[in-house]
Amino acid sequence: MTVAIVDYGSGNLRSAAKALERASAEAGLRQDIVVTASAEAVAAAERIVLPGVGAFGDCRRGLDALPGMVEALNEAVVAKGRPFLGICVGMQLMARVGREHGDHPGLDWIPGEVVALRPRDPALKIPHMGWNDLRIGAQGHPVLADLGAHPHVYFVHGYELRPDDPGQVLAEVDYGGPVVAAVGRANMIGTQFHPEKSQAAGLRLLQNFLRWYP
Repeated sequence: MTVAIVDYGSGNLRSAAKALERASAEAGLRQDIVVTASAEAVAAAERIVLPGVGAFGDCRRGLDALPGMVEALNEAVVAKGRPFLGICVGMQLMARVGREHGDHPGLDWIPGEVVALRPRDPALKIPHMGWNDLRIGAQGHPVLADLGAHPHVYFVHGYELRPDDPGQVLAEVDYGGPVVAAVGRANMIGTQFHPEKSQAAGLRLLQNFLRWYP
């Protein structure tokens, strides 16, 4: 079984790959973790991970620059229902539109928009950076299972995804008010936080993803 991490020039993909390799090994799973810029490799993978750091528009342009990649993602994730995990800006790209330095189209898998964080407390710094307790929604989700009562996870972001459908919000964090921390529907899940940097809770989440059959 192959897990494809999409390499579109955004961020340090090695940390995500190492975390997934560790999660697979400790769970006793035989999965090949591949970092790839090939649309063909992504189309053939059993699971797909889309990381991302930086500005929304830059990340979208990076995806568009890879021949056939957006089409491969839509075919594998939307048409064929392969399990998908978006991380940070990779989660934000699931939205319809990102409004960072202008409006930029997303993949439109989670109807909604990506907007600037506006905490009610003006003393809170932007970007939101550091460790915070995750509040998992009452509906639960297999990928967010068994993370502990108050899982501590790591964030670095100045924008947030606001889904049109509140039912697609899987978890929140308090940062001067509720901020969306995880979204999902069907075979797709995205986390605003970085599981690869979130120690025990992040490792458990990645193991859950690798075992997940939507």
